[in-house]
Amino acid sequence: MSKFAARLTAALPLAALLVGCASGPPPPDWQQAARGALDLAVAADLRGDSRIAALEFDRARAEIARTGRPDLLARAELLRCAAQVASLQLGACAGFERLRADAAPAELAYADHLAGRLAAAQAPLLPPAQQAVVALGPAPADAAAAATLQALADPLSRLVGATVLLQAGQAGPVVVQAAVDTASAQGWRRPLLAWLGLQQQRALQAGDAEAAARLARRIALVGSGGR
Repeated sequence: MSKFAARLTAALPLAALLVGCASGPPPPDWQQAARGALDLAVAADLRGDSRIAALEFDRARAEIARTGRPDLLARAELLRCAAQVASLQLGACAGFERLRADAAPAELAYADHLAGRLAAAQAPLLPPAQQAVVALGPAPADAAAAATLQALADPLSRLVGATVLLQAGQAGPVVVQAAVDTASAQGWRRPLLAWLGLQQQRALQAGDAEAAARLARRIALVGSGGR
């Protein structure tokens, strides 16, 4: 299993069928190709390379389509949407919605979680990391919510959880800072710009010109690629 495939599986165990086990028999060709393409697609999305992300995801989709299993394709679409949600790209997960009729309850729960409309009965179907976020309840203290996120080993799960809290109006400055720190530590350009932008917007709304200017300089650095 590749390092990034392991990360994806931690973030979304629904993808396990797309990740081969190193100690078992070699996976089928389509599975190896789909796994590799998904690795590259999500990595490209997080670093902000939309062209490569689209190309690699199209390749993964084509490989999975060879199986004739829309449930597997639905899982792949959720991986893509999880990466987008981590970067505050909110809205319907269009690729998954086209396959919703063939998705299993766990996939439906994760999709609804990403959209911020999870029903209480669906919570046990979520990956453990996201169950921990849901368990915070409707009005968690900012520091407690941030501590829950920071306790999650997987950085993509951490960002997804932070976005879910944001959609519920539960992402205070400590949660937002945890998301910024996570994206920064991973070198994930797209989510870092999104979360820094949110921090800057809040600083401007609070009339903190100094903080807004500092964040603007940081955003400019990330956006310039150091040039």
